[in-house]
Amino acid sequence: MLYQVLPKIEIQASTQNYGRFAIGPMSHGFGTTVGVALRRILLSSLSGAAITSVRVSDIPHEFMPIEGAKEDMTMLLLNLKQVRVVSHSEDPVRMRVSARGKSVITAGDIEAPADVDIVNPELQILTLDTLDSDLELEFVVSQGKGYSPAENHGELPIGEIPVDAIFSPVTKVAYRVEMARIEQITNYDLLSMEIWTDGTIRPVD
Repeated sequence: MLYQVLPKIEIQASTQNYGRFAIGPMSHGFGTTVGVALRRILLSSLSGAAITSVRVSDIPHEFMPIEGAKEDMTMLLLNLKQVRVVSHSEDPVRMRVSARGKSVITAGDIEAPADVDIVNPELQILTLDTLDSDLELEFVVSQGKGYSPAENHGELPIGEIPVDAIFSPVTKVAYRVEMARIEQITNYDLLSMEIWTDGTIRPVD
């Protein structure tokens, strides 16, 4: 006979960006069902915050070069996708950064309101390579779920350029199903899950 048991969750490893969990035992076949469902939910249904648009001084659209900068607008937009933020505001908020002369602008240089935290301040955003460089950038941070390409952000004010937004704090999920034993019966599943995040949330949370 099969025993009726309640699955338990065991935390096997936990850091700011990584967690490994064992879930079980559960009836044979349920391990894969639960693993697939949890992976889908974790990757697409969790809320997070991201930069959704940017305004660069004297740049009306994304296909123009940035005077005095090493990167072009395309590279800037790619870098902004990697800025990981935690926003405690339900409404869109604005952040700014100003730079002059030769300098490297990092995410840590961004002036953010009190209800926004930047998780990866060391990330390089833009390199100004001339002494007379003078640049101002303004960003909009919004809440969302999953991934939202720039073309889905709707109509924006002139000069405000949309950014592909990665809202999901979970970057990768892997699972495997192993055999579990209760007494002499081995017809149970043990689900092992590994979760990686961008640092805005811990997997254990």
